[in-house]
Amino acid sequence: MTRRNKHSDTKFLMQGTILAVASIISRIVGLIYRVPLTATIGKTGNDYYGTAYEIYNIILLISSYSIPLAVSKLVSARMAKGHVRDANKVLHGALLFAFTTGGAAALIVYFGAEFFTGTLLKTPLSAIALKVLAPTLLVVAILGVFRGFFQGLGTMIPSAISQIGEQIVNAIVSVVAANLLFSYGKKVGGVLGNVSGYAAAYGAAGGTLGTSTGALFALCFILFIFFAFKKVFKKMLIRDKHKHFEGYGEIFSALVLTIVPVLLSTTVYNISSIIDQGIYKNFALMQGHDASAISEFWGVFTGQYKVLINVPLAIASAMAASTVPSLTAAFHSDDKELVKKQINMANRFVMVIAFPCCVGMMVLASPIMILLFNDAEKSSGLMLIIGGCSIIFYSLSTLSNGVLQGIDKMTIPVKNALVALVAHIILLFFLMGAFDLHIYAVIIANAFYALLMCFLNQSAVLRFSGARIDLKKVFLAPLEASALMGVIVYLVYHMLYGLVSISGTERIANFVGCVCAIIAGVIVYFVAMFIFKGIDEETLMKFPGGTKLCNIAYSLHLLR
Repeated sequence: MTRRNKHSDTKFLMQGTILAVASIISRIVGLIYRVPLTATIGKTGNDYYGTAYEIYNIILLISSYSIPLAVSKLVSARMAKGHVRDANKVLHGALLFAFTTGGAAALIVYFGAEFFTGTLLKTPLSAIALKVLAPTLLVVAILGVFRGFFQGLGTMIPSAISQIGEQIVNAIVSVVAANLLFSYGKKVGGVLGNVSGYAAAYGAAGGTLGTSTGALFALCFILFIFFAFKKVFKKMLIRDKHKHFEGYGEIFSALVLTIVPVLLSTTVYNISSIIDQGIYKNFALMQGHDASAISEFWGVFTGQYKVLINVPLAIASAMAASTVPSLTAAFHSDDKELVKKQINMANRFVMVIAFPCCVGMMVLASPIMILLFNDAEKSSGLMLIIGGCSIIFYSLSTLSNGVLQGIDKMTIPVKNALVALVAHIILLFFLMGAFDLHIYAVIIANAFYALLMCFLNQSAVLRFSGARIDLKKVFLAPLEASALMGVIVYLVYHMLYGLVSISGTERIANFVGCVCAIIAGVIVYFVAMFIFKGIDEETLMKFPGGTKLCNIAYSLHLLR
C-alpha cells in the first residue's frame, strides 16, 4: 500500500473514531439523564416527551437533517480540488438555505402543535412540549451547516466537542426544568381537574427545554470556533488561484440536488417511528385497550427501549457521517482500492461494537431496565429481548446508507427505504390485527424494517463499489466472541445476584450482578476476539487507546 493510502486510512478511521467516541459519550449522557427524567415525569410523561420529540424529529429530517451531510460532501469535493472559494460559497448558500427551511419548520411546528399531537397521534397534552421544541428547528439547521462545513474540511473535532457540550447542557437543563415544570403542572392540573396529566405534560416540556438550550449552546460554541478559524480560512481563500469560480446558482443547484436525495432517504428511513405511533395508538384504541396503558407502553418503548438501543447505534451514525467526505474524496480521485478498503474498515469497526451490545442487552434485558429505570415489569425487559437484534441491522443499514451517499449513489437508499417502509407497515398491520401483539408488534416490525434495509443497502454497496466484505473478520468472529461473552455474562449475573440477594436487597443484588457481569463481558469479549481471530494488532491500533490495548494484549499473550 502507498504512503498516501496509509495516511488516508489512518485519517479516515481517526476522524470516524473521534465522531464515534463523541456520539457514544453523548448517548451515554443522554441515557444517564433519562433516568432522573423518567423518575420525575413517569411513563406517561415519557409518552408526551416521546410524541413531541418524534414530531420534532420528522420535521427536522424534512427541513434540515440532511444539511450537515450534504454540506460536508460538497465542501469535501471542492477542497479536494483546491477550490476553496467555491467551498466558501457552499457555506454561504447552505446558511441561506438553513435560515429559510429551519425558520419555516419552526413556525409550522409551533402553530400546528395541537394538530400534530392531538388529531394525528391522539396525545393532545404533548403539544406543550412540542411548542417548546419548535424554535430548536432553526437553531439546529444553522448548527448543521457549520458542522458539515468543518467535516468537509476533514476535521470532526468541532462537531464532536459541540455534540458532547450540547448533550451535557441538555442533560442538566432537562432534569432541572422537568422538576420545576412538573411542580408547576400539578398546580395547573389542580385548577383544570387533571393533576397527573398536566404534571407529566409540563414535566415533558421541561425535558424538551433542555434540547433547545443544548442546541443553542452548541451553536454558540461552533460559531466561536468558526470565527477563531476565519483568519486561517482567509489565507486559504487568498491562495486559491483557480479562475473558473462557481456561481451561487450552481452552488444552490448542487446543494438542492445533494440535499433532496439525502433528505428523502433519511426521511423515509426515519419516518417509520411516527407512522408506528399513529398505527399503534389508533389500532390499540380500536381493539379496546385502555388509553392509559397504551400511553405507558409507548412511554417505555420511546423513553427506555429506544434510548438504550440508540447508544450503540451512535457508532454507526458517526461512522456514516465520517465516511461520506472521505469516500467522496477517494471516489472523485478514482482511488478504487482506497474506497474498497474504507468500506471494509467501516463495516468491521461497526460490527465489533454492535454484536456485543446486541447480545449484552438481550441477556441482561430485565436487569438493565431495573438498574436504570427501576422498572421490574416483564414487558419492559421483553421489549429489549425481542428488539435487541435490531442493533446489528440498524447499525449496518445506517452505515451502508452513508456509504452509498459517499459513492454518489444517493437515490438507491431512497428506493430501498421506500420498499422497506411499505413492507414494515404491512407487517405491523398484520401483527396488530391478526395476533394483537400490542407494543411487541411495533418492535418486531422495526427489526424487520432494519433487516430489510440492511440487506438491500449492503447488496447495493457491494455491487457498485466492488468491495468484498471479509465475512470471517466482520461478522463471524464478533458473533462467536459475543455468544461466548453472553454465556459468561448470564452466569456471572445470576450467580452474583443469588449470592448478594441472600444478605442484601434485590436492588443491590441487581446492581452488583449487572456491573460485575458487564465488566466480565468486556474482558471475555476482548480475549475472545483474539481467540476467534477477529482482531489483530493493526486493527487494534486504529481504535481509541490502541497502544494501551495492544500492550494489554501482549501482556496477556494474545498478541505475539
